[in-house]
Amino acid sequence: MKTGPRLCVFPAWNGNPYLNLMGLAPRAAGYRFIERSAYSSLLASVAALEAGDVLHLHWTAPIAQSARSHREAAKRVQVVAESLAEARARGVKIVWTVHNRLPHELTHLDAERRLYAVLAEAADLIHVMAPATSDLVADVVVLPPEKIVTIPHPSYLGVYDSDISREDARASFGLDPEDHAILFLGQIRPYKGIDLLLQATAHAQRAGGRRPVLLLAGSANSESIAQYDALKPSGIRTVTAFESVPDADVARWYRAADVAVFPYRAILNSGSLHLAATMNVPSILPGLPHLREQFGAEPWVTFFDVDAPVDSLTALLSDDELFADVGETDFERFNDGISPWTVSLAYLRALRTLGD
Repeated sequence: MKTGPRLCVFPAWNGNPYLNLMGLAPRAAGYRFIERSAYSSLLASVAALEAGDVLHLHWTAPIAQSARSHREAAKRVQVVAESLAEARARGVKIVWTVHNRLPHELTHLDAERRLYAVLAEAADLIHVMAPATSDLVADVVVLPPEKIVTIPHPSYLGVYDSDISREDARASFGLDPEDHAILFLGQIRPYKGIDLLLQATAHAQRAGGRRPVLLLAGSANSESIAQYDALKPSGIRTVTAFESVPDADVARWYRAADVAVFPYRAILNSGSLHLAATMNVPSILPGLPHLREQFGAEPWVTFFDVDAPVDSLTALLSDDELFADVGETDFERFNDGISPWTVSLAYLRALRTLGD
């Protein structure tokens, strides 16, 4: 394998499937990956990069939001701004992926806004996944249109063991044919609207139809667990795992589900939706305009009314025929266009433009 430029990825959390998939083609092309996840290690690594090397910044929370005070957060942003300017002067190229409108758990808003402005100015390429990203973040930062490259979120084909059958998966949870398994899998946080899902599931039980069973899995902090305990629907069976689901067990949860629900109050991109598509599980999303535009043509996706979320979710979860016409080919068509290798090749092509 030929040796190429160094590619410093931040933050590079161990085992993150999205980062692993995006790196497939660049690794094969000889890029030498440097993976860092802490603010201090970011600064040290950037200082060591040379002309032709690339710094790719993803989620920004570890920079300003992990600071202990507003003053420290502001100082960190200033140091990063100076570090990026020095790196660019040496010929280092910078890529920024806009994953979120703002970090979900936000403590230092002013510092974060300043950081976004710094990244928008310093970046040679700004990678977006949702076509409407520029409009959705416009009140936070102006993204220069000439810097933007749109590369979709990849599917997770080939990442998770999916050999388990639907019958075996449902049997492992003790589900009967009349059970309507409603899945939420991912980090469990209040901002993700878990309270809306719990209320809607309770109402769906009273509305009739198949018997709802709630499958709720993912790492949860104490606030999220307390919220669940306070709102847990009485008389409804729930299966919970308040911890990260091991990769080897992800398929079992999805194969058992009839529907995956994403009751988010706000969302820009969702890897969980792409995982549901990979596992052939129909999904319910918030009916935000950019999501309707991006996924509205998919028969395996429907939307709840964000102005009346509980009532809307209740109606959808009570409709036994909601996804009756959805077949495997609907998922295959969606997944084929965003296979990991296809998306990673698009990323490699974008990286190569930095040397032109």
